[in-house]
Formats: sequence, C-alpha cells, structure tokens
Amino acid sequence: MNEKRNLPAVDRVLAQLADLIEAHGRQLVTGCIRAELAAARESLKHGLPLPDEAALLAAIQRRANDAGQANLRPVFNLTGTVLHTNLGRAQLAEEAIAAMVEAARSPCALEYDLASGGRGDRDDLVSGLLAELIAGGSPDIAATIVNNNAAAVLLTLNALAQGKEAVVSRGELVEIGGAFRIPDVMRRAQVKLHEIGTTNRTHAKDFQEAIGPKTALLMKVHTSNYAVTGFTKSVDEKEIADIAHAAGLSFMIDLGSGTLCDFAAHGLPAEPTPQQALAAGADIVTFSGDKLLGGPQAGLIVGRKDLIAKIKKNPLKRALRVGKTTLAALEATLRLYRDPDRLAERLPTLRLLTRPVTEITALAERVLPTAQAALGELAAVSVEACSSQIGSGALPVERLPSAALVCRPTARKPGKILLAIEAAFRGLPTPVIGYIRDDTYHLDLRCLEAKDEARFVTQLQHLKF
Repeated sequence: MNEKRNLPAVDRVLAQLADLIEAHGRQLVTGCIRAELAAARESLKHGLPLPDEAALLAAIQRRANDAGQANLRPVFNLTGTVLHTNLGRAQLAEEAIAAMVEAARSPCALEYDLASGGRGDRDDLVSGLLAELIAGGSPDIAATIVNNNAAAVLLTLNALAQGKEAVVSRGELVEIGGAFRIPDVMRRAQVKLHEIGTTNRTHAKDFQEAIGPKTALLMKVHTSNYAVTGFTKSVDEKEIADIAHAAGLSFMIDLGSGTLCDFAAHGLPAEPTPQQALAAGADIVTFSGDKLLGGPQAGLIVGRKDLIAKIKKNPLKRALRVGKTTLAALEATLRLYRDPDRLAERLPTLRLLTRPVTEITALAERVLPTAQAALGELAAVSVEACSSQIGSGALPVERLPSAALVCRPTARKPGKILLAIEAAFRGLPTPVIGYIRDDTYHLDLRCLEAKDEARFVTQLQHLKF
C-alpha cells in the first residue's frame, strides 16, 4: 500500500489551524504545512513511519511559531558587561521609550518650525539641549547628530580636513569593535593620517613639528577600550589646543563613549566628558549616544557653531542623519540630565552601574533555590562574588563588584555539560546570556533588576537539557 496516500491534503490541515492562521497568516501556515508534509514523505523513503495527525499538527505549529518569532528578541543580559555591544548596549529610560513610541505613532514636527510655520532643522530638537548641558547654553556652541560615533568621526574629518592632514598620536590609533580602525576611517574620509610620537610616548614638540602647509587639524582620540601603562607620556588637551590655535588650526577630540555626568560623584571611575573637552579648548568633540550617555545609538558632534555649520553642509550629513524615533529618544534622555539628583534612579545605564553589591547578592540568594532545583543533579549552584565591567570600550581596566550564580557541573569532565547548560539558558522563552569561565557557568546578576526577578525565576522551570 502507498502510505503517501494517507497524508492529509493541505486544505484539510488548514481547516484545523484557524488559530494559527489568525496568529501568523494563511501564507506562512500553508508553507509550514507543505514543509512538514514534505518531511513526512522524506521519512517514508527511509523506512520511517508517518506521524499521526496530532504529531503532524504539533510539528506544523512549532514550525509556524518558530518562523513567526521576531529575530530581534529581548534577552536577560547576565554576562557581567553592562553596555554589551552584541546585546544592544544601553537600555533606554522609560521616558525615552515613551517618546519613541509617540514619535512612531504620530506625525511630528521633525523638520517643521511650529513658531514660524516654515521648514525646520531636525538637529534643533537637541542642539540647544546639548549646548545647555555641555556649555551652559552658550550661543557659540552647536551640535549635529548622526547614526553613530564612527559616522561622527568620518563626517567631521571629511568636512574639516578632506584632502589635507590630521595629526594624531600613534598611541591613539584605536581599533573599535568589528575591526574598524581610526586610520581606516580617516582614509575613507579622504584625510591623510600624520602619525606622531610612539606607542607609549608623545610630546608637545611632536605636534608642533608635524604642522605644515597641508595640516588641517590636530586630533586626540580617547583610548577608551585599552590602557597603556608604565613608561608613558601624553600631551594634555589644553596644550594641544594652544598649539593648534597658535597655528590657526582646529582641535578635534573623539571621546568614544562620552558621558555628560561626573562619574566620580556616583562612586564610579572618572571618565572624560564633553564639558571638560570644550573647556580645555577643543573646537569639535564627538561621542556616542548609546554607551555611557545611556541613550539610543547615535553619534553626537558638538562644538564651535561655525564648524558645526560647515559639517552640516557636507553631503555625507544627509546619508548619516538619524530619524525621528532616535531623536525623540535622545531628546528625552538628555532632558533627564537636567535633573542630576534623580539621574541615577531614572537612567538605566547609571542605575545598573551604581547598583550596590549587597542588593545584587540579596537577589542572587533569593534566586538560588529555584536555579538549583532547575539544574537538579546536573550541577551545584552557589552565590559567589564576581566583577562586572562597564563595556563598549569604556574604562576597560576598571571592574565593579558584583555577585553571580555559579553553576559547577558534577561530572568529572564538565565540558559538554557546560555547553548544554549554556544552550539550555539560551533556549528559554526569554533567552538568558551568561558566560563560561574556569569550568563553571556564570550568571552575573548586576543587570537583573528586581522588577524582572519574578519573570526570570518563573521561566527557569522551562530549562531543557
């Protein structure tokens, strides 16, 4: 007997999947039915039995649900890295999220001047706020926004130094994530790199002697993702600014991460700010929006009004500009900085970075029994002290005291079991991302807040090994 004839017709299966069609649409469900029927026929070729109707429907449902699931999914970041590039960097404040939703839902005055009724400039939505926060509202300071800090550096160099030279210390030729390097960005900006000094030592005279007829600007790059220690020498920003201005040149600082608040006041390692850079004499400062600032992905360019105007006239500006939802989130984030007394409470990045270790440890102790029950005899779970890091290239040698759930497999050779544990946590409804170190699996709870505790604990029952 030809068992293929026992397979149901597509239309018959469709008639039983009304709820699935409502959730995912007829086209997707039809494709899943055909794929499962094709798989059943292939199984027959290898002597395997046909699935019964219930098993077939369950397989179709799993396939449809998998296909209908968003690729960009929320996860629990328990890696110990607060600003994790692969996990989206900064979590946005509720005010920023609300602003993004409102901007996405409705028409908004993106490039429309409500006062005059004429065309507006989208940068005006945040330029005044940045001038207020960074330079006390100085009319000589302006800003423009692009899609990330690499774009900010590219645009600024192309606008201010195309066809000419930019002088940079050799020890500051950084490589950021994805193998993007400052020399490569300069090359794409059509600017010639003029390296000075050595990897560990650069002097003021190196800058002075590098200046020539083809020099357009002097540049300082904050080495935020590594540290050179020992026999070192660098030139401070004010001294470089004086050298540049004496020669009639501009001075540009790329801060990389960039923050608008005094980290030391919050008990964190100090990080250079745009305020300090401009006060030291920088003409242009670039930094990120989605790192220490705690906002959306963006590249912020602030500085002298005449130079910002020149940068905005560059054709690359339109290619690199941001949309209304990014600007809405950035404006809402910047407004939080007007209230420094409550900033650590309202800005998730700062709140996570400043969490007391006692609070994290108490949370770990509460979660421990459920985690141990979920892992059973596969591993012993304990609460142990650990160190978190800020991430995204910020303060690479600094560590924050934290607490982790540490899973130690009971097997003598734990390698495969560790990988299975890691995969099981990643396979939860809301995937959990931890890390393996020293034959143990770690879940650093710095980024698990009390508001998410119940959801995290509840889903541990779904762990499958």
